[in-house]
Amino acid sequence: MTDTITKRLSAKSFSQMVGRIMLIILAALLVCAFILMGVLLACSPGKPEPFLDKDGKPLVSSISEKIHVKINGVEQGMFIKGKDEAKPVLLFLHGGPGMPEYAIAQKYPAVLEDIFVVCWWEQRGAGLSYSSDISLETMTFEQLISDTLEVTNYLRKRFGQEKIYLMGHSGGSFIGIQAAAQAPELYHAYIGMAQISYQLESEKLAYEYMIEKLTGLGDKRTLEKFKKYPIAEVNSPSYQAMRDAPMHKLGIGTTHNMRSVISGVFLPVMQSREYTFSEKINIWRGKSFNTMTANMWFKLMAIDLTEKVQKLDIPAYFCQGIYDYTVSYTLAKSYFEKLQAPMKGFYTFEQSAHSPLFEEPEKMRQILQEDVLAGVNNLANIKKAIQMSRITQQMGCPAGERNSMENVMRKLVGANMDIDLTSRAEDVQWRQDECPWNADENTIEHKCAVKNTAICKYFCGIKGLDTVLCSYPRENKA
Repeated sequence: MTDTITKRLSAKSFSQMVGRIMLIILAALLVCAFILMGVLLACSPGKPEPFLDKDGKPLVSSISEKIHVKINGVEQGMFIKGKDEAKPVLLFLHGGPGMPEYAIAQKYPAVLEDIFVVCWWEQRGAGLSYSSDISLETMTFEQLISDTLEVTNYLRKRFGQEKIYLMGHSGGSFIGIQAAAQAPELYHAYIGMAQISYQLESEKLAYEYMIEKLTGLGDKRTLEKFKKYPIAEVNSPSYQAMRDAPMHKLGIGTTHNMRSVISGVFLPVMQSREYTFSEKINIWRGKSFNTMTANMWFKLMAIDLTEKVQKLDIPAYFCQGIYDYTVSYTLAKSYFEKLQAPMKGFYTFEQSAHSPLFEEPEKMRQILQEDVLAGVNNLANIKKAIQMSRITQQMGCPAGERNSMENVMRKLVGANMDIDLTSRAEDVQWRQDECPWNADENTIEHKCAVKNTAICKYFCGIKGLDTVLCSYPRENKA
């Protein structure tokens, strides 16, 4: 009897002890939660930080704003940032869909504000522009393109600039290239970073690549997960959620060196001082709304841009990370070759995956300053483009004949090339022996546009071969 009572008392004491421990743990967790909440609130004043000079004072002529503007009837948020308000304006279209990138640009300084007045617009249903009142019926790419044009016109009017620059990243490139095609008169140039072409095919290429690499690494655990998703199911929500971790493990995700989106994306957002705490929460609510509720990613995957947008009437620049499988480098390159534009350049970023702007900012700075702003493609590693208007005007061709000739030149295929004109020997800047066809055939004739065809016959006003120079830069290995 005594033993039974003792056992009961011991059991009761043990239960009481466990209960006290649980209460202590719960209290500790609550304290930690309150401390964490306090830290997050302290780190979230939500005010845009100014650009400061060496004395710690706001930089003269700089601009740093966080504003909301009514766009097509909906209040939409944006940061407008620049070290010199007189600089050209650039509208940045973030990816996701529904994933603003301003906080990421703070962690990985993107140098854009040195060169432009940048509008970091957060699209309908995303980040600063998220609201539970947004109608699902308006969550279409047609609407987002219309919003893009409306934001563009707002910026043009506000800064008194007839045209602005347009940059789209990933999902933003899907919107941006269509906006540029619809209203080229609004833009100086279009810059596609991680340019989407046909995303469903891109996902299939990524699937095959990951299977191959994971097999080589002997990662049986991740391979077992892949077995649940045949390649035909790469557009399923479950697969999309699963693919993220192995992409980053293999260095083909957001950045080549980012191994986790928690440390690489989530924490930078939560640490940003320019969002309030509620705005940070809305970033994740907006991301979920775009991908899960509005199904924007799957709507995007169904469209082949190579068929939808085949021509731009403004200069086009593609910036692609060689390690990018989030949006296929190979498919972007093929799209570039197919796309018609009066000037275009393709730039390979050798150390980057999906985000060249954040991974190799100084190279991006050079491209933007020396090529994009100047309207040339001197730094491009693929330059299959002809400055047709400039060339034909210099040659004095009649307008009708000029138009006819430009149509012919647009169809030229062959070596990557540029065309320039000269009348004096000292103006020659390009070596003919660097043209592979000329080297193979032991000739100095100009045959770089079409195999075995002297390009000169396509130009009016040219009397001698020595007035057309082949441009085949050393860096062009594509």
